[in-house]
Parts: sequence; structure tokens; C-alpha cells
Amino acid sequence: MAWNDPGEKRNPWNRQRPQSDLDEILRKARRWIGGLFGHKAASASAKPPIDWRRGLAVLAVVVGAVWLGSGFYRVDAQQRAVILRFGKYVATMGPGYNWHWPWPIERKIVVNVSRVYSITDDESVLTADTNLVEVKSAVQYTQPNPLDLLFQVRDVDETLVQVCESAMREVIGQATLNQALAMDPTIPQRARVVIQRTLDGYRMGIHIVSVNLTDINVPEPVQAAQRDAIKADKDRQRYEQEAQAYRNDLLPRARGDAAKTIQDAEAYKARVVARAQGDAARFDDVLAQYRRSPAVTRERIYLQTMQEVYARARKVVVATSHGGNVMYLPLDKLLAVPPGAASSPGGSASVRVQPVLPAPPDAAAPADDANHGGGGQH
Repeated sequence: MAWNDPGEKRNPWNRQRPQSDLDEILRKARRWIGGLFGHKAASASAKPPIDWRRGLAVLAVVVGAVWLGSGFYRVDAQQRAVILRFGKYVATMGPGYNWHWPWPIERKIVVNVSRVYSITDDESVLTADTNLVEVKSAVQYTQPNPLDLLFQVRDVDETLVQVCESAMREVIGQATLNQALAMDPTIPQRARVVIQRTLDGYRMGIHIVSVNLTDINVPEPVQAAQRDAIKADKDRQRYEQEAQAYRNDLLPRARGDAAKTIQDAEAYKARVVARAQGDAARFDDVLAQYRRSPAVTRERIYLQTMQEVYARARKVVVATSHGGNVMYLPLDKLLAVPPGAASSPGGSASVRVQPVLPAPPDAAAPADDANHGGGGQH
């Protein structure tokens, strides 16, 4: 027989629960609900009276249990829960299962203190040598202090962006263009220190993990002027190096010449002083000898002086005893070496002229006259 044929035997997959079973389930549910409100039905057809007070009490107990159960929560190991009671800070809960009074009495704010957050920034900055560069940076940070993070600053993200921009302007403004384009590693290190110091002053509860420079370049509208400025700066550096080299060459020589002049002056000074001291000592010796024997000393001084004078003389005037004519002998011509004449081994002529010295002063002059002794030196 086919399954779709009419009769007692039908498709077993289309069998339905008997109607009597469904009615029995509905009756049991009605009796249970009636029992909640304190009524036991006498029969299935009668409608029992409802006890609303008992029902409301049961409902309140159920709602209260659900409300109290909503206060249970779990905090992960990398999280902290800040509990607020009517908006006022109460406590900071650590990892584990905890409970607090549900809303509206208390509420919790969960903060992840181990997660590393990141913000990016793109700005135009002037370098120390007045060059404009575009700097792209990324800052990684954590939030280890939830209390300061939630209650010390109104807008954490905006404040952090402004602090990062200010720190980057300060650090790039102290670096040259070459250092910025080369991404000098000291730039992000100094930026991190400046940002952390500022955030600590604000008590934001943020710890800066790292600062990275992702890109630094020169804006396209000013690239041509930038190249000219770089070329001019290189020329300036070259001129400075040339001037420094000239200075390094000139100053040592000038210092050497100055030192040599000073040494020559010192030597001349020492020589003059020594000569003066020797002359003074010799004069003292002559004076002592003159006081013992004035006549002999005067004659010796006179002869020595005449010898020194006539040794350099080239002309002699001879006074004759007869007549008024004076004979002049050009000894400078006579002492000259004629062409072809034999010369002495010293290179001078072999002609010798013995000058005739005048008579010495009168030896019978008073010996005790010191003024005459001074005239004998003349």
C-alpha cells in the first residue's frame, strides 16, 4: 500500500502527537501558574482567582536575583577594573572574579593595561637650518595607570596627539636637514623622552614604549629652492674649510715669526746689558788703576785710542816744518791692490803704511786732577 493512500496506515514520517497529550501539557502548565498565585483549580474548566501580591513578590525576588547576579564579573590578567559608586571612584580591582553593586549604584570601567596602542602623525616641521620637511611618525604606548587615564585628562587621544606633535617639532627643530633626512636615531630617542616627560607632568597614566620615524621628505613645492639652499650651504662649508686651512697655515708661521722676533730681542737685550755691564766693570778697573798711577794710565789710554782710530784711517795729513803747504797722501788709493799685484794670503795688499802718531800729552800733568784724566780719554 502506498503511504499517501487513505486508511489507518499512513506515512510514518508524517505522524503527529496525539491531541490528548498536548491538552495534558497545557493543563499542567495552567495548574503550575495558578499555584504561583496561591490557587488550586478544582476542575479543568473552572477559572481560579489570582493572588497578585504573591505573584509580585515572586517576580520581585526573581528580578532582584537577576539584578544582583549581574554584579558578578571577571577581569582578565591584562586588565584592571575601576569601580565607581554613584560616579565616585571606589577601588581598582585586579584579575579574577569579582562582584560589585549593579547599576545604577555602581558601575565598572575595564582598562587594558598591557595592550600596546599606536597613533600616527603627519606634520610639516622646520629644521635647525630653517628647512621645511614633512615628518611622518608613529608612537606606541600602554596605559598602566587606569585611574590617571580616566580622571586626569578629558580627551586622552587628542591630548596625546598634540603632545606628540609638539615634541616632534621641538626635536626636529634642533636637528639639521641632513640629520632629519638620514633619520638620525637620536631624533626618536629624544622625542620619546620629551613626550614621556610632558605626559608625566599631565599625569595621564600613559607610558611611551617607542617613537618611530616612518618617513621624512622635503615638500615638492619647495624642492627646487631646497636644492639651491643645500648647494649654497655646501659652498659655505667649502669656503669655511678653505679659510680654516689658510688660517691654520698662516697663524703658525706668524706665531713662529713672533717667537723668533721675541727671542732676537731678548738676545739683543742680553747682549747690550752684558756689554754695558762689562764696560762699566772695565771703567771701574781703569778708574782704580788711574787713581794709583794717573800719568801711566792716561798715556796707555791715549795710545790705545789712537791705535783704534788710525787702524781705520785711509787718509794722512803731514805737516811740514818748512813752508805753509800741507802734503796730502791718498792712502785709500795707495792701499788699493793694483791689477796683477801679488796679494797676501789674507787677500789684502802687501803694502804696509806705518802712521806717524802725534806726541803724547805732557807726562808732567798733575796726577791728582781727575778731570784731566777724563780729557786723556778724548
